[in-house]
Amino acid sequence: MSHYHTDAVSDYYLEHELDRPRPSIKHLYDDPQAKPFINNYLALAVRQVLLNQLEEQIQSQYRFELERIRTSERYFNRSVSILAALQIINSNPSDVNLIVDECLKTMPYDKHDLIDYVKYGVRASKSIFDTRVAQAKLTRIRSNLQPGLVPLGIELELSNVGAAAVEPRRSIQKASDSVYDGFKYFYDFRLDVLSWKLGGYIDDHSGSTDQGRRCGFLELAPGRLNIAGELSRPATADPWLLNQLIKEIVNFYDVRPHSLHLSLQLRKSQRDNQKILPLGFVKCLLALGGGPERRSTGRLWVSRMGYDEIKQYEYGEELVFARTSKRRWYLGGDDIANKLPAQATTHVQQYKFIRLEKRANYEPLIMCLKGLQLSYNPADYLTAEQLKNNPRLQEQYEELKKWASEPTEISRQIIGRFIRTVQDGLMKEGHRRPVHTLHYIDWVLSAIDVQLRMFNKQLREFS
Repeated sequence: MSHYHTDAVSDYYLEHELDRPRPSIKHLYDDPQAKPFINNYLALAVRQVLLNQLEEQIQSQYRFELERIRTSERYFNRSVSILAALQIINSNPSDVNLIVDECLKTMPYDKHDLIDYVKYGVRASKSIFDTRVAQAKLTRIRSNLQPGLVPLGIELELSNVGAAAVEPRRSIQKASDSVYDGFKYFYDFRLDVLSWKLGGYIDDHSGSTDQGRRCGFLELAPGRLNIAGELSRPATADPWLLNQLIKEIVNFYDVRPHSLHLSLQLRKSQRDNQKILPLGFVKCLLALGGGPERRSTGRLWVSRMGYDEIKQYEYGEELVFARTSKRRWYLGGDDIANKLPAQATTHVQQYKFIRLEKRANYEPLIMCLKGLQLSYNPADYLTAEQLKNNPRLQEQYEELKKWASEPTEISRQIIGRFIRTVQDGLMKEGHRRPVHTLHYIDWVLSAIDVQLRMFNKQLREFS
């Protein structure tokens, strides 16, 4: 908790916590609904323990190297070490599967409890930790870093039943998850505790923050400290590192990827000067990250909008494409005034339109959104209030829905203007100067241009 500048924890509190009964899963052994899923959850718990222990060993043995890589205490201090641990586990699937299979084979759950599987994972982690491998992973990470100045964060939503993970779609489609039952028993297995380094929790889109049983998305957000999410730190300011985290987290969990939320911290000067994105720019972003895919008819469409996954009706119809929200990374008070420092509360722009895919490279999109934010400073898109008060915006929204269902090519003029806007932002990130190398910026702009031209090409091919 010192990472979040809170006060020291008292001995009384620690003693009280240590005296609490150990978490148990024995209440599930006679539950006919839970029985089919127990081994799957135990396998996930053991894998999570292996990851935690590997990360802890990396933190312990390479603390000074990690401190040199970390550019500011504002960022989550485990981003690099958790990435290295994820890479080690994901590059050795046979060894990890052997450990998990042996654990479940030699320790039938009816004769053991959750703590026994945690202990097994702790012991087994020592057999797969190799200092040479860990050092090589850290060296590679360090040599590929592309640090910037804009704090970045991610939220990954995973679900074996896609958008039907939450109500009312779950009931309407009678969706069934044969592996985890929609993560209904996530908290029974204390996976919120075991996955805290990745900010793991279950999101049922109800806004509830209690830890009762419920079905929903498995959500991972490195740097998040609480379920509500307002207490968190940015994962990093490095687009390459963030993209690698996305890739490795998706590969670590044997759950279908669903959606990705990218958060970019706003500068003070940006908060009251946000502008609504032009329709052409929104189309470009959806083409880059909104999940273009072929329908059963053979034609291309934008799946995130086509399946109504970013539409909600809480205050009237609105599109949850991007939203501004507050974050806190500081729990303590000011040393002198005993109050929260002004810099402890930040505002982020969170882009929620992105489809999460296993093989996708999100580095160009991360840089694209950063350049767009620095140059254009986009506002929320689209709230019910915006639509209610702006007839022209209503027309654009209707046009966007039709376009997402049956896309047409994005003109070269719009693409050119879009890329120039991104370039303008990236070229003035550091006090009107670029922070990234010109070669890296050129690569990003070229990648964006290629993706948009490929989108147009696919439209012609599948029309």
